[in-house]
Parts: sequence; structure tokens; C-alpha cells
Amino acid sequence: MSNFAKFMRANKIEKKNEMYPATKSLCDEDGKPLEWEFKHITSQENELIREACTKEVPITGKPNMYRSKTNTGNYLKKMIVASVVCPDLYDSELQDSYGVKTPEDLLMAMVDDPGEYNDLAAYVQKLQGFDVSFDEKIDEAKN
Repeated sequence: MSNFAKFMRANKIEKKNEMYPATKSLCDEDGKPLEWEFKHITSQENELIREACTKEVPITGKPNMYRSKTNTGNYLKKMIVASVVCPDLYDSELQDSYGVKTPEDLLMAMVDDPGEYNDLAAYVQKLQGFDVSFDEKIDEAKN
């Protein structure tokens, strides 16, 4: 097989979905936390999420000059939602049971413990190939 042929789609390794218990407050009949199913998102999907969470803000003291600012909390929330396969966060019946209308709000209602949410965010970032969290990268860039 030539080197070029090795790069063909047929040789690309498919990433499998993974299971993770997102919260201890949703359990099965034995008291074991329910596992959620997560999928890998593509680089293109990630870029669309990042763009949706980024806005141009004016630079103080420099008229008509702007810089990009990403809302990292919103970015992480949307990345998690895009990664969740099960439960279906877009299901209107599930949203109604929590009294919310968006998948992001449903995520926050279902995983309402801040520590668990941070653990979930770290898990999803690692699943998506970010070995260092987005917040850590921001802190590193500031220093």
C-alpha cells in the first residue's frame, strides 16, 4: 500500500461512543448512577460551536478596533450538549419534565451540582481531544 493510500478514509479509525455517569442524582433501581452516552464531535462542529460563542468587543481607547472574546462557559456547555447522545437533551418531554426549553438549560438542570458539572466538562474536553482544559489554556495565555 502506498503512503498516499494510507490516508484514505477507509483507513481512518472510527472513534467509539463512550459512557460516563454525569451525575450521582440520577440513579437506576440499584442506586447506581445512570451512565450517559457521549460521542466525539468533529473539528468542524467544534469550530461552529466556538464561533457561536465568540463575539467581537471594542478595544478600550482604540476606536474602531475590536478583539475576539469567547464565552468559555457557554462554549463548554454547547460542546457538552453536542457530545451527549443519551439522554436526548433535545427531547421536549424531557425538557418539560425539568421546566426548561433548551438543551443547554436541560443539561444544567440535570447536572445541577457544580462539582459534578466541572467533572463532566473536564471529561468531555478530554473525550474531544483537549488534554488541557480550555480554562487552563486561557490562564496559561494570560501568564
